[in-house]
Amino acid sequence: MCGIAGLIDIRRQLGGDGLRAVARAMSDALLHRGPDDGGTWIDVENGVAFGHRRLSIIDLSPAGHQPMASHDGRYVICYNGEIYNFQELRGELEARGASFRGHSDTEVLLAAVDAWGVAGALKRCNGMFAFALWDQAERTLFLARDRLGEKPLYFGWAGETFLFGSEMNALAAWHGFAPEIDRGALALSLRHNYIPAPYSIYKGIYKLPAATILRLTPSLQSRDPGLEALARHFEPYWSAREVAERGSAEPFSGSDAEAVEALDTCLRAAVDSRTVSDVPLGAFLSGGIDSSTVVALMQAQSARPVKTFSIGFHEAGFNEAEHAKAVAAHLGTDHTELYVTPQEAQDVIPSLPELYDEPFADSSQIPTFLVSQLARSKVTVSLSGDGGDELFGGYNRYFWAEAIWRKVGWLPAPGRHVLSKALTSAAPQTWQRLFDIVDPIMPGRLRQQRAGEKLHKLARILSTNGQEALYMRLLSHWSDPASVVLESAEPTTILTDPARWAQLDSFTERMMYLDTVNYLPDDILTKVDRASMAVSLEARVPLLDHRVVEFAWRLPMHMKVRGGQGKWALRQVLERYVPRKMIERPKMGFGVPIDHWLRGPLRDWAEALLDEARLRREGFFRPEPIRQLWAEHLSGRADWHYYLWDVLVFQAWHEAQKRKHDKANSAKSSQAVVHG
Repeated sequence: MCGIAGLIDIRRQLGGDGLRAVARAMSDALLHRGPDDGGTWIDVENGVAFGHRRLSIIDLSPAGHQPMASHDGRYVICYNGEIYNFQELRGELEARGASFRGHSDTEVLLAAVDAWGVAGALKRCNGMFAFALWDQAERTLFLARDRLGEKPLYFGWAGETFLFGSEMNALAAWHGFAPEIDRGALALSLRHNYIPAPYSIYKGIYKLPAATILRLTPSLQSRDPGLEALARHFEPYWSAREVAERGSAEPFSGSDAEAVEALDTCLRAAVDSRTVSDVPLGAFLSGGIDSSTVVALMQAQSARPVKTFSIGFHEAGFNEAEHAKAVAAHLGTDHTELYVTPQEAQDVIPSLPELYDEPFADSSQIPTFLVSQLARSKVTVSLSGDGGDELFGGYNRYFWAEAIWRKVGWLPAPGRHVLSKALTSAAPQTWQRLFDIVDPIMPGRLRQQRAGEKLHKLARILSTNGQEALYMRLLSHWSDPASVVLESAEPTTILTDPARWAQLDSFTERMMYLDTVNYLPDDILTKVDRASMAVSLEARVPLLDHRVVEFAWRLPMHMKVRGGQGKWALRQVLERYVPRKMIERPKMGFGVPIDHWLRGPLRDWAEALLDEARLRREGFFRPEPIRQLWAEHLSGRADWHYYLWDVLVFQAWHEAQKRKHDKANSAKSSQAVVHG
């Protein structure tokens, strides 16, 4: 795993030394992504510079050094990721006459491009990656990203300089980088707690969509054509929409037992391919269905105990460590757990603006960073169970949103609004106390974690009109963020453009598809990538092997959601390795008690960031709705921590950017004085 960065100096103003210095500065901003090695490559005639930071995983020798040129010198690549089937591809290429200096997947990828072209090579690759490839013969830059969006890639213009990088920090290292905050993207971040691709927090800077190649030809290297014109040069090489529609139209026709056997085989292959490593390897283990399945399949194919890692919290509603410990003991893994105090978790918060280089407000980023830090103390690669919810129907909304709508959708809107108001008349904490009383006498599958929060979510559902509006409401924090962010209008996303939706019969399938192409890459995978790479840990996600994704979409819904539970087929696979009693429990999120912290130890920090005079002075938000929610939250009458955390994360991020800007200006002034 690595960090990549580079630029095209459109006006050819930088000489060789200048290009190399900029490439080095940009890649040095990604040192945490690749502490083992670094390199630069330049093409002075065309104003091209690549910078690379390397976390050595496969081929630790100098033969894996990047940027790397193809054997004939035509292509130069700057690559971040892993091609899991590179050994099979290498055998195929050797049969065609290719030869290799080392045994890295980077060299195989270059040879594959040489043999089949960029799109042809990527269609054969099974992996997670983002890369830049310069074709010296055609003077064309290719940017590409993996099928599901596991690895990030930003790009855009700073004046007449085209920039790209694994993180925004790399682009910001260019001395001409002075972008303007995109208020529409800020509104999106208040709706979703993240900014969906292709947008970023800055105007003119974009995220490359998953499964996409951008071909930057000489005609596009002369000016900033804007996103609409650029999008015409996006070339998808795999389509999640086509996979979903084809799977739904041509479902798996075997029995339940045959489906479970086929899924087990598919998952085993995905896990096995992700255990190839020249450095120590382990896995995150929460004790939930997804991570337990990954670990079970790892251990079943390993001759030695797999290293597993979990984080525990002393707050019962947030602690899964005991469940993880039980699964680890049953499977016989080499398990490490760390119980984190509230103070240790809160100590991560000041570093969030640096870890997540644009506003990102999924508070599970905190335990994700902590478990990554724990794993990095013993391994360099860790497997993760992400993706199971989206592919196998794990989120609660998949199996109760449609059912609830069938039961209440027929009610006139005024009746649903009355019921919604009744549910929100009591604070979530009040509802939770009632559930705590009856929980001990309820059947296990009916017990609920954070029941108060879920009832308030149900209330928001009842106030919507139609299934699509219901889904949008489920994914929204602020329901009208443009009324909170001054001078803003939300740009179109896949969630608001029905023409881009997969044509699927059931509402549940449509939700799963939209989560796979939006929430999964822009929230879940972003969280895991930044948290793990912050500590130089490579995270691999077996459930997002495209073969698993394609098989999952072929499974009929009754093999995913059954008996009021999601992940039916995945559960059946796991029960081959772990007793049902160990995993039969309500779904828990991977979170921290932000709501309580904002009323307690984080109150002063939050008050300073939400100060009314400050909000007016900075000019991004209307203070009135924010201050109202803050007052209600502090009083305990309501739980608005999701909404407030979105604003707080932006405020903290913006403050950090100002400090960096002031520091950079101070350094420039000092240099001017010295040289003067």
